[in-house]
Amino acid sequence: MLLVLVTGMPGSGKSVVASMLARILDAPVYSMGDIVRREVARRGMELTVENIERVARELRREMGMAAVAKLLLKELRGIHASIVVVDGVRSLDEVEVLRGAGRPCIVAVHASPLTRYRRMMARARRGDIDGWNSFRMRDMANLSYGIGGVIAMADYMIVNESGPEELEASVARVAGEIRSGEGKGCSGGGGPPHGGPG
Repeated sequence: MLLVLVTGMPGSGKSVVASMLARILDAPVYSMGDIVRREVARRGMELTVENIERVARELRREMGMAAVAKLLLKELRGIHASIVVVDGVRSLDEVEVLRGAGRPCIVAVHASPLTRYRRMMARARRGDIDGWNSFRMRDMANLSYGIGGVIAMADYMIVNESGPEELEASVARVAGEIRSGEGKGCSGGGGPPHGGPG
């Protein structure tokens, strides 16, 4: 199974990109953020940005830095698909754990902090930011999890600073490359693709 792992800072548009990739590749999509949100609800806590980050930290303290990936891996083991899209990978530890379900191909989505802040304030999603301080808190939490390493090791980078047409074209190009060889050009942050020269 090929795992298309979508990463990016909060508000970069990674969930939109993950949905587009899943549609184009006719693949199921799983959200790592949803796993944390379900855990917040399971613990009987209100869905706020503070509680989401608190539970994310607690999971990592209890189960290690790849805690959310370990929870997702249990779900992926019952899936029979040639390609699966995973939205919200935040560390190389998570990438390594997810190798247990298939071969990773990392797609990073980038947008500037100001663009991301404006998007997050406009979407007003439950459990999302309520101002600059909570935006910075989420950014710092994601960086502490190791998201910068995943972005740096991405097989594909999609810049999401323009309109929806430009984003759709960028995603379609990446999906076409992935589909043409089911990610044979992907190293998933693990070195040369298919053992090629370094």
